[in-house]
Parts: sequence; structure tokens; C-alpha cells
Amino acid sequence: MPLPKISEARELTDEKLAEEIIAVKKQLFQLRLQKATRQLDKPHQFRHARHRLAQLLTVEAERKQVASQPTQEEK
Repeated sequence: MPLPKISEARELTDEKLAEEIIAVKKQLFQLRLQKATRQLDKPHQFRHARHRLAQLLTVEAERKQVASQPTQEEK
């Protein structure tokens, strides 16, 4: 299973982006719980989930940065 592409994250709307961030955080929690109880079958899912979360948070930060920058007309 290949790692998710950041282009997929950039295509999401702001609402879907926030929902996806929450979903990935929940998934990471469940994976940690499975690991602690020794029920984790696919440890590579940690890497995929962390990678996806980093992508989503990067896109969110980029959008906030663009939104906070003044435009040419405001200068």
C-alpha cells in the first residue's frame, strides 16, 4: 500500500480537511491502543497514519498562512 499523496489533501475543502484530521488522530489512537494490547496486525499503518496527519496539518497551515497574508490591495 503506497503512502498517500499530498495532492489528495490539497483537493479537500476546509471542512473535509478538519474532519480528516480528526479521523486520522482517532485512527492513531486506536492503533496505539491495539499496540498496547498486542492486537496490532499491521504495524506499517502507524507510518501511513502519521504521514497522512503530517500532510493534512501542512495543508491546513499553508491555508492559514495564505489567509493571514495581506493582499497587494491592502498594502
